[in-house]
Amino acid sequence: VWFASLMALVNQVTMLTVILTGAALIREREHGTIEHLLVMPLTSLDIALAKIWSNSLVILLAATFAVYVVIVRALQVPVAGSIPLFLSGVAVYLFFATALGVFLGTVTRTMPQFAMLVILIIVALQMLSGGMTPIDSQPPWLQAITFFLPSRHFVSVAQAIMYRGAGFGNVWPSFVTVTLMAFAFFAAALMLFRRSIASR
Repeated sequence: VWFASLMALVNQVTMLTVILTGAALIREREHGTIEHLLVMPLTSLDIALAKIWSNSLVILLAATFAVYVVIVRALQVPVAGSIPLFLSGVAVYLFFATALGVFLGTVTRTMPQFAMLVILIIVALQMLSGGMTPIDSQPPWLQAITFFLPSRHFVSVAQAIMYRGAGFGNVWPSFVTVTLMAFAFFAAALMLFRRSIASR
């Protein structure tokens, strides 16, 4: 219960963030809301950041509720470290997950396409993150690939803080890694989003 509860939260944060962000973008494109935004004095950066921060805030509030009410009180999981530090890690990871949602929502044109792509990507992110099976039990070549997955670093941060009581001094390299990967992915998502808007 102690292990599964935290890993379930990590997996749900990934899945819900990507789906909410990408689905919202596709639905707005289908209903013509994007065209309404284009006639306003907004840049593509403004629109993308609005998608990212609005969805991130909703998921962060839900994650906070899940940690304090479900994991700590209902399931009585002993937390060794700082919950605010863990939630800071969630906030950093949400930047990547929402950027991924914008990227997938821009690449795909319909909800069925988006759903199929999300299934493939989320399953890979969850299975290779170390939340289902330890990274050390994976083949060496696969371990090298997982280093480039922000979900792996997020899971290691979550486990270190919540289970082993690690402080910021222990987990800051993972924080920096996830942040850099998130910015790189956001730049790619923004470039595609700008192309999508320019073609309208």
